[in-house]
Amino acid sequence: MRNGGGFDFESGLPTAPANAVQWTAKVLPHVVALAPSREDLANPNFALSPRSFAELSGANDYQILEFEKARVRVHKLGASPPSIVLLPLDRLFEVRLAAALRLWRAMSGGSPGPDGAALTPERRDRLVLTLRALDGRLSGVTHPEIAAGLFDSEPISKRDWISHELRDRTGRLVRRGVRLMKGGYRQLLVYPYRRHI
Repeated sequence: MRNGGGFDFESGLPTAPANAVQWTAKVLPHVVALAPSREDLANPNFALSPRSFAELSGANDYQILEFEKARVRVHKLGASPPSIVLLPLDRLFEVRLAAALRLWRAMSGGSPGPDGAALTPERRDRLVLTLRALDGRLSGVTHPEIAAGLFDSEPISKRDWISHELRDRTGRLVRRGVRLMKGGYRQLLVYPYRRHI
């Protein structure tokens, strides 16, 4: 039922179990894929401290590791303790490498550094405006009315709208909202690396 610009959730929908996987390395490139090492790949003299791998000793194949206010998602492949990172040589290699470096820094006792996948407050604000503009468009509201609602401006006459400063900005927000609705929201998974898609 419609209520204040949104819709209520349908009741009685099945819920996923608490241990259900919500993300995978294939879909979300910020997930670090880990696997057991091979003897011919790494020199044991340069191994990290066994204590570094304590967080990875859990039974779950998918984990979220917490380090000094940083979170890193990992996907463990194989039954043996993981000690190598798998990085597919695809167009998202940089994204995967940045996530692997954050994990390595944290496991080495350093600061993981900023999360390149996190949305900035400015980006979140733009997404909110985009979704509000889309909501107005789907409700049949005109672009001048959308602009007045989004930017707290006075109602804009049809004559003034042709050269108004908010005309192009509102149009971009509406177009972006329609693209998101038609599947573009998936690009948020690889933010801020959308140019690779």
